[in-house]
Amino acid sequence: MNICKALRIAPPAKSIIIKFLKKPIYFIYFICNNSDMYHHSYNKKFAFTLAEVLITLGIIGVVAAMTLPTLINDKQNKELEAGFKKAYSILQAAFNKMSYDEGQIINSENYPSWNFVDKFKTYFQDTCENNINCNITINNGDYKSYNNGHMELSWLDDGKIMLPDGMLIMIEDPYNGGKLYITVDVNGLKKRPNRWGYDLFTFQVTNDGKLLPGGAKGTDMEAEEFCSISKTSIYNGFGCAYRAIAESDYFKKLPR
Repeated sequence: MNICKALRIAPPAKSIIIKFLKKPIYFIYFICNNSDMYHHSYNKKFAFTLAEVLITLGIIGVVAAMTLPTLINDKQNKELEAGFKKAYSILQAAFNKMSYDEGQIINSENYPSWNFVDKFKTYFQDTCENNINCNITINNGDYKSYNNGHMELSWLDDGKIMLPDGMLIMIEDPYNGGKLYITVDVNGLKKRPNRWGYDLFTFQVTNDGKLLPGGAKGTDMEAEEFCSISKTSIYNGFGCAYRAIAESDYFKKLPR
C-alpha cells in the first residue's frame, strides 16, 4: 500500500498512528502533503554558463602553469639524486674490490691511466666490447660546467667504461702517472642536462689509495671554489661530488 495514501485516513485513526510512530511519521506525512513542491525542486535543472566554464578553465590553466614547472623540476632532481647515489655506490664498491684483489695501493703511480682502465673495467658489466674508448666522441659543448659555462673536456679522454643502463665512466690521468680522476655521467651522454654537478661528477684517486669525491679534503679543488654558480673557472664543478654527499638538500637547490 502506498504510504501517502495510508496517511490519508480519518483524523482519529491518523492521530493514533502518529502517536504510535511519533517523529518519523511527521516527516513522511509532510512530504506526502507537499509532494508538488518537492517534485518541482527535483525536476529543476542546473547548468553552468559558457562564461563560467571559460573562467574555470582559465583558473585551472593558470594554476597548472604555476605548478607544473616546479613538479617537473622536483622529479628531475630526484632522478639526478638517485643516479648520483647509484653511481657513487658502484664506483666505491668496484674500487674497494680492486684494491683488495690487487693487494697494493691503487694510485696513478702503480696504475697509470691505461693500466688502471684495463683493470678497473673488469669490475663492471662493460658494454664497450673491449674498445677502451667505446667509440664515443665527446665534442666541445657536449658538457657544461656547473654554472653552465665552458668545461675542460681533457678530463674525459683517457678511457671510458659504459654500463648497460647508459652510465658513462670516464678516466683521466692528466700527468701520465701523477693523478687519477674518475668522472661519471650518471645518465649517459645522450641524456641531459650533461652538466658538471648535475648529472656529471668527478672523483679523485689519491696517492694513498683512496677514492674521494671531488671537493673533499685531500682532493685538488675545494667545493667552495669549484662548485659555485658565481665562479667562471673551466673546472667549476669538480668539487660538486662532495657537496652532493655532504648536503642533504643539494639536488633540491640546484640552480636553473
